[in-house]
Amino acid sequence: MPDLSSLFPYILATHIGLAIALFVPSLLLPFTLRNRSVSRGFDAPPSGRLVRLMLAMQARGGIVIGAGLVLTGLAMVAVLGTRILEQPWLMVSLAMYAATAVVAFAIQRPTLRGLVRRDGIETDEDREAWRAKARGQRYVAYAITTAVGLIAFLMSTKPVLW
Repeated sequence: MPDLSSLFPYILATHIGLAIALFVPSLLLPFTLRNRSVSRGFDAPPSGRLVRLMLAMQARGGIVIGAGLVLTGLAMVAVLGTRILEQPWLMVSLAMYAATAVVAFAIQRPTLRGLVRRDGIETDEDREAWRAKARGQRYVAYAITTAVGLIAFLMSTKPVLW
């Protein structure tokens, strides 16, 4: 097997870039939902390019980005050795990452798609329900952001947990 240690900085940078790309839509899309877009008599403009790009990244890019994360993660283990997998901070980070990914893709993504489409909003009750869901999605984004920050903290400081 060739020595990959000289490639480690590139592998790490690629891994971090892919991890950020995977969660950026989940972090930013909830803040593009504006209450006025469901107000009575307001004809909401179509989604902008950035919103469409993030929706496309969520819909079609998740598998590719996720596969890239797995490959770069395995490459880092190959370079650093399997002893790195014995580190508690890494196990906690990976568990948090998995939980955050489940929330982002199984809970947040389907709800965001419906909110962006604004389908079936006809009554004032529908408008209030849409606003409540949009607010809830922003809270989910805050939670995801907190988890991502904690993961970054664990990865950069490598604390002794036990």
